[in-house]
Amino acid sequence: MSNIVAFVEGYICLGGKLHKRSLYVDVKKGCIVDGREVKAYEICNLHGQIIAPAFLELQTNGCAGFHFTNFETPKAYQAQLNAISRYLISTGVGSFWATIPTVSPKVFKKVLPSLKPQTFVNGAELLGAHCEGPWLNPAKKGAHDAALMQVPDCTDLNDIYGAENLRSSVKMVTLAPELAGSSNLISSLRQNARMVVSIGHSQADYDTGVKALEAGASTLTHVFNAMEPLHHRSPGLAGLISSPQKPYYSIIADGIHLHPAVVSMAFRANPEKCILITDSVEMAGKPDGVYPGHAQVPHMQRKVGNKVTIEGTDTLIGSCIGLDECVRNLVSFSGCSLAEAIRCVTENIANLMGLYDRGVLAPGRRADLVMLDAQGHVKDVWIKGRKVS
Repeated sequence: MSNIVAFVEGYICLGGKLHKRSLYVDVKKGCIVDGREVKAYEICNLHGQIIAPAFLELQTNGCAGFHFTNFETPKAYQAQLNAISRYLISTGVGSFWATIPTVSPKVFKKVLPSLKPQTFVNGAELLGAHCEGPWLNPAKKGAHDAALMQVPDCTDLNDIYGAENLRSSVKMVTLAPELAGSSNLISSLRQNARMVVSIGHSQADYDTGVKALEAGASTLTHVFNAMEPLHHRSPGLAGLISSPQKPYYSIIADGIHLHPAVVSMAFRANPEKCILITDSVEMAGKPDGVYPGHAQVPHMQRKVGNKVTIEGTDTLIGSCIGLDECVRNLVSFSGCSLAEAIRCVTENIANLMGLYDRGVLAPGRRADLVMLDAQGHVKDVWIKGRKVS
């Protein structure tokens, strides 16, 4: 029996387009191979389905009943990570970064050691942590705790996250660029810690955003949300998405955080830099109802569909949407093709995060794959050449 499987009679998603051709995978090595070099193979008939890279989830605070700030014991935390990794597979996700919002240094240091890159049996792979804070603007706190926010000039990276966590777990940081010392912090994160820096939860104007990009920031966190609104004479950070600097930028395409027309406008500004995120919270995958708070939100939380708010207010906490639904929504909201939407959860994220081993259907890359129907519904997921769903 050959180690090579040829996926035939389907469409390959690459570069924002669908291509009618076969894909060859070495299931023993778990990687995509060049079909021209293959002599013998097994056949897997896609029957017209689409095959794409397994999705990459850049911003999730939790799902399946667990928030990443909830830490009791290492063993219990690990069990929850396992459950989340399996849940994410059902939404087409093959790899993810766990988002830790603004919490105390004590909580950061308690949680981050458990968020080193790691694999799970039949689950999505954890690639590290995205720390959304604590250097955010209290005026744009959203559901974050303003009392725990810090100013870069008055803090030390090691004191906030812990030196070992900076080396092993933290892969991305979101901060507000108008805070004193932000430029130096951005430079330090990029040059010394070699991590991706995003700007968000901010009152910064356009020019301050440009300076942040020049200092080394490369993306915007959930653009339009938790920042100054776009104005024709004062575009704010949102105006950067079509600027000459061409940063990456994430959007929450749930129809709640952004109006569908705004989702379309954001995507059309630069389809090769647009990134879809869920910004999901622990109620994702759970029934509607009222749920207790946690280290980020010390209030009761109400879930209605994909919308989660602080009980008794209109303050959005996050979303309960799956990344596969975000993809379908982008197609519906913008009129783009399914392949263009898929690029926003695969290739664009891989390029931003410097991933060269996955996220693109190319020889040598990991065979992390998702099979979809023509409407973008997940049918099967393969991780490293092995079917897991």
